[in-house]
Amino acid sequence: MHMKTVLILLVLALATIFALVCVLLTRGRAPGPCQHQPPEQEDPDDVQSLVFADLTPEELAQVVRYLRGNLGVQLVDASRAKPSDNCIASVDVQVPAKAEVLRFLDGGGPRPPREALAVLYFGNQPEPNVTEYVVGPLPTPAYHRDVTVQKYGGKVPYHRRPVTGKEYADINTLIQRELRKAPHFLTACCESDGTDLAILTTAPRGFKSGDRATWFVLFHTVAGTGYYLSPVGLEVLVDHGALHISRWQLRKVFYNGQYFASMGDLEDAFVSNLLEVVRITKPQAEAVLGSMKPRRPPGSPGPLQYEPQGPRYSIRDNRVTFQGWSITFGMNPNTGPRLFDIRFRGERIVYELSLQEALALYGSNCPGGMSTRYFDGSFGIGRFAYELVRGLDCPYTATYVERHYLAESETPKTNQNSLCIFEHDAALPLRRHFSDSHSYSVYYGGLRKNMLVIRAVSTLINYDYIWDFMFHGSGAVEVRVHATGYISSSFLHGQGTDYGNRVGPHTLGTMHLHHIHYKVDLDVDGQLNSLETQDMEYELVKDPWSMQHTIKRPYLRRERLEREGQAAFPLNTPMPRYLSFAGSKPNKWGHPRSYRVQIVSFAGEHLPASSPMERSISWGRYQLAVTRRKEEEPTSTSVYNQNDPWTPTVVFADFIDNETITNEDLVAWITVGFLHVPHAEDVPNTVTVGNGVGFFLRPYNYFDEDPSVDSPDSVYFSSEQDAGACGATPLACLPPAACAPRLPPFRYGGFLNL
Repeated sequence: MHMKTVLILLVLALATIFALVCVLLTRGRAPGPCQHQPPEQEDPDDVQSLVFADLTPEELAQVVRYLRGNLGVQLVDASRAKPSDNCIASVDVQVPAKAEVLRFLDGGGPRPPREALAVLYFGNQPEPNVTEYVVGPLPTPAYHRDVTVQKYGGKVPYHRRPVTGKEYADINTLIQRELRKAPHFLTACCESDGTDLAILTTAPRGFKSGDRATWFVLFHTVAGTGYYLSPVGLEVLVDHGALHISRWQLRKVFYNGQYFASMGDLEDAFVSNLLEVVRITKPQAEAVLGSMKPRRPPGSPGPLQYEPQGPRYSIRDNRVTFQGWSITFGMNPNTGPRLFDIRFRGERIVYELSLQEALALYGSNCPGGMSTRYFDGSFGIGRFAYELVRGLDCPYTATYVERHYLAESETPKTNQNSLCIFEHDAALPLRRHFSDSHSYSVYYGGLRKNMLVIRAVSTLINYDYIWDFMFHGSGAVEVRVHATGYISSSFLHGQGTDYGNRVGPHTLGTMHLHHIHYKVDLDVDGQLNSLETQDMEYELVKDPWSMQHTIKRPYLRRERLEREGQAAFPLNTPMPRYLSFAGSKPNKWGHPRSYRVQIVSFAGEHLPASSPMERSISWGRYQLAVTRRKEEEPTSTSVYNQNDPWTPTVVFADFIDNETITNEDLVAWITVGFLHVPHAEDVPNTVTVGNGVGFFLRPYNYFDEDPSVDSPDSVYFSSEQDAGACGATPLACLPPAACAPRLPPFRYGGFLNL
C-alpha cells in the first residue's frame, strides 16, 4: 500500500477515535444552567406604589377585629350567618381620592392615610340594610365612618345584597326536601333520588324591586367533569326573600315545557300518566358529555419559552417595571384586575385601568335560561381568580403572585399564584424591513415583538375569563379578554333550536352574549385632556395637471369633541376610526401629544331600553363613552345591581350629562364583547380561538418617533457585515445549546380554598 494512503487512513482513524472519546465523555452530562443576569434594580426606597396596594391578610384581620369591637352590634361570621343576622360581607382597600394620591406621587405631599372599605349586612335590625364603612387608619384602625348615603344617596335596601354561600346552601337544603316529594318521577326521568343532582342558580331574581325568587336548573352530575352539559329538564323557582328561612317556599316547577305549582303536583301528574317523561340514563364517567379527561397518552412536550439570562422585568411589592414601563397592579375581589399609575419612560399614561363588569345574557325556551342575566361582578370576578396552572395558563417560567381577599368570612383567604407576570415573545416582528435597493444600500433592520403581560383567570360558575394586560415596546397598551370553560345549557324541548344549537342527546347550547366593561382614566401628557377624532372622506377635485379630468381624493376630517353627549358612541354603530385623548402640548412636529383608543369587538345587541332592567346595565349602550372624571363616579355599576336591576344602585347612563370635555380630566368607559351561539365544537369547552376581544391604547404623535428605536433588542446588519458576528446582532449572541433553564417543580394548590 502506498505510504501516503496509509498516513491518510491513520489520520482518519485518530480523528474517529477522538470524536468517540468526546461523545463518551459528554454522554449523560446534564446541560449547564443558564446564567441569570438580574434586571436593573429600582430605587429601594421607592415604595410609592403601596398607596394603591391591596390589603394584606394582617390588615384584613385588623379591620375585622376593629369592627367586632366598635360597632356595638352582634356580628355572626358570614360563612354561618342567616339572613336575619348581622355579618361582615367583605373588606377591600379604599383607594384614596385621586387628588390626594397625585399630591403624594407628584407634588411631594403627605402619604394619604391607608383605609379599608367594609361592607356589612345588617339583617338583625328593625330596617335591615347593607351599610358600607371606611375604616382607618391601617394598620391600626381607630375610626370608621358610614359612607353609604354619600355614595348611593341613601341606605342600600337589604334585598339588593348578593347571595352568600350560606344562603345557597340553605336553598339547596330546601330543594332537596322538595325533591323527595316526587320519588317516582325522579326515578323514571333521571334514575335519581335527587341527592345526586347539581343545582345551578340563575339571576336576576324576580320581576320587580324587592323580589328574591330564583329559578334553579337541575343537572346530572358525574365526578371529575362539568355538569353544565347534562340538564335533566327539571327547574324550580324558590322564593328566598324572607329573613327567616322557615318562610322560604318553592313557588313553581318546570319540566319539559310544562309548569306545575309544586313537586307534589308534578308527581301526581306522573303517577296519573298525564306527563310526558323523557327518560335520561344516568351518565357514566367514561362516556359523559363534556369530559375533559385526556383520550390519548401524553406525547412529546411542545416548545418551551424560557429566559436565557433570567427575567428582564422586575417586581417590587405591587409594582412591575420592564423596558421603560412601570405598572402598579392589584385585584378587586368583586370586579377583578385593576392597574394604577401606568407610566412609560417616566411619564404617566394611565392613572387607572380597571375591569368594571362582565355581563352574560342568555336566551332559551326554559325559564332559567330565558331569565338569566349574570352580572359577574356580584359573584366575585377577583375572588374567583384561582391559582394558575404553570406551563398552561401562563408560561412555565412566569412569575406567579398571590392575592388576598376577605369575603363571606371573617378569615382572610389567599389565592396563591393567581396572577402571573411574564415577558412574551409573540413570534412576530414589532417592525422590520428588508432593503433590496441595490442602487442605494442592502440591509435588514427589525425588532422582535416582545411584551410584558399581566394575566389572571376568573372562573365564574361555568365560564373561565382570561384577563390580559399587555405592554409593548412601542408605548402601546393592549387589553384583551378571552372566554373559555363550559357553555351553559338548557334541556332541549319544543322549539329549542330557536335559541341555540343541539350539542348533545338532550342538551341545547343556549345563545348568549358576553359584554365586558372597562374604566380607563387616561392622563396623557398631564391630567387635563381633550378628545379629538379623525376620519377619512372623499372630495371631488379637478386633476391639477389635467383640468379636464377629476379625481376622488381622500382627505382627513379632524374634529374636537366638546361635550359628553358627542363622546357617547352607541354600541354597534360607526364611530370615528381615530379617537384620541390629546394633551395641551405639541410634539416636535406640531401635533398634540395624544393616545389613541382603538377597540376590537364583535358585541351582540344591547338589551332594549324598553326592558325594565336595562338601566342597571346602561353602560352596555355604548361601545365608548368619555366623561369628566368625578370622585363620586368611581365605577360604572354596583354589586347591588344584580339582585335589583329594576331600581339599580348605580346607573351609568346618568354619568353622561353633557358636561364639557375640553381640557378636563377625562375617563374612557369601553365596552367589548361578542355574541356566542354554542355549537358542537364548544364541547367539552369553548376554545379561546376567535373568542377574544379588547382594545388598544396607542401613542399618536405622543412621541417624535417610534420609541422602540431605543430598544436594546433592535437588530440591524447590512450586506457588508457578517450577520453571524456577535457584535453585529444580539441574535448571534444567544447562549450555547447546552444552557438549560432553571425550571421550578410542577405543583398545584388551587383546590385548597374551595
